[in-house]
Amino acid sequence: MHEITMADPSRDFLAMWHAVGSHIQSFFEDGLHSWLKVEPRPPFLEHLSFRLGNQVFFIRFEDVDERAEVPGSREGLMSVAEGWNGYPCLMPMRRTLRGWEPDRPGWGLIDLRDGKPVDPSTLVSEEQVAMTDWELLDFAVQVVRNALKGRGYEIMSSNSNPQVDPNIWFVADMAQGPEWVVVRAARFPELKAQPPAYRDEIARNVAQMSGRGHFASVSFASADDPNSPLWRGYCAEVEFEGLEPFDRACEVQPAST
Repeated sequence: MHEITMADPSRDFLAMWHAVGSHIQSFFEDGLHSWLKVEPRPPFLEHLSFRLGNQVFFIRFEDVDERAEVPGSREGLMSVAEGWNGYPCLMPMRRTLRGWEPDRPGWGLIDLRDGKPVDPSTLVSEEQVAMTDWELLDFAVQVVRNALKGRGYEIMSSNSNPQVDPNIWFVADMAQGPEWVVVRAARFPELKAQPPAYRDEIARNVAQMSGRGHFASVSFASADDPNSPLWRGYCAEVEFEGLEPFDRACEVQPAST
């Protein structure tokens, strides 16, 4: 298991984060609109990530002088890239008189696996890439986040790591305090995702912070043909009926097929 860092990031890291984001945006005339992780909030497996065509890129930046503290680890970066079938990228950064700048030319990215430069624009192809379970869970978490934000709720944090529950923390009423959501994704012909079997462990782990838990099932089907695979970058039909009380959702689980 990789370490999940939940501490607030340092000032150096935030300055580095803004510099890297601006650097990546500079390669696109109208800016990049397909960011995945785009907020400097924990947990940190990667620091920034984005999709370009049928490929996804996960970035961890590090101070070449090893003076600035950055959250997360290379192991965490590798785990999320493998879970998404994407590219684990390091971006060495250097502090200069102008501020933080990439230490390498071009995109400034190197592949964690072999140390070779990564140019995302050359890796995009017409090949159909199937969405992984981790990728689909991230999609589901986004759907639930957007629904909660649409109701005016404050999102405290979220993650799409299949090994970490709950997936979302939010506040609907300051007087009642934080609430949490366990999110699961289903692929057609499965119409509803199954709640986790280890429900008591989840509730016990978060009991000190909040006993107000929810379950969210989000189902997906290809927009072109429900029986087709879900391809990365293609349209999908989404079904989300809202939150269920966590205990009630876990009382009767759908039978396995």
